[in-house]
Amino acid sequence: MKRHKYHYGDDSSQWGELFLPDAAASKGVVVVIHGGYWRSQYGAELGEPLARDLATHGMAAWNLEYRRAGNGGGWPHTFADVLAGIDKLGDISGEHGLGLNRVVALGHSAGGHLAVWAAGRSRLGQLGAPDADRQLLRKDDADGAVQLTGVVSQSGLLNLAAAERLNLSNGAVSNLLGGSSEKYPKRHKYADPMSAVPLKVPVFAVHGTEDDTVPMSQSESYAGAAKAAGAPVQLLTVPGDHFALIDPKAAGYRKCRELVQQLLS
Repeated sequence: MKRHKYHYGDDSSQWGELFLPDAAASKGVVVVIHGGYWRSQYGAELGEPLARDLATHGMAAWNLEYRRAGNGGGWPHTFADVLAGIDKLGDISGEHGLGLNRVVALGHSAGGHLAVWAAGRSRLGQLGAPDADRQLLRKDDADGAVQLTGVVSQSGLLNLAAAERLNLSNGAVSNLLGGSSEKYPKRHKYADPMSAVPLKVPVFAVHGTEDDTVPMSQSESYAGAAKAAGAPVQLLTVPGDHFALIDPKAAGYRKCRELVQQLLS
């Protein structure tokens, strides 16, 4: 396969690596967004095995790095980076013949949160959090924003309010957003995928049955709310723990790959 690294900003964490199959790729791109509770010690190396595997199976994969809490990220920079990193595909699509009519995100854990949140980017200005909205620099459609057309969330943190209440990973949500929801209620609302329900694009919320890192309720509550609102969402459980979903040899990951292929077809 071929690999091409591109920066979308000046920071050392603002880059993505494009993995292309040796044969012609199927139309569309998969954006791989890694997890790690948004913390700086976890990077794009978590997504590389997935991007390699997707390219091996004939898909163009964009393994996205972004600033995390602890290395210049957190609010609002992590969010701005994810959108800018997706938009970078617009700059490089011509060089590699990428079709941007289908851009699917595959996000694990905190990356699942960022993927589903990014899929709602067109609704951000309507969430009733204008102060937070003004703090987030981003392109709109007129400026060349690249819209996601589907998401596979792998044990994603899809309900930030509940994740904060549960104090998941020792205050990871407050760490991401620079303070508690009591201190920054609008910011928390703006960053929570639950606020943008229902999305128009399909979301597969996949969760491992033995996951003790991110509770199943994170996927269940999002999928339940989205389905009740008429969104094209499906909740799927697969065997394995939290990390089986990013192990190319595991059945849980293989199901995620099938879902990505389905969204690209």
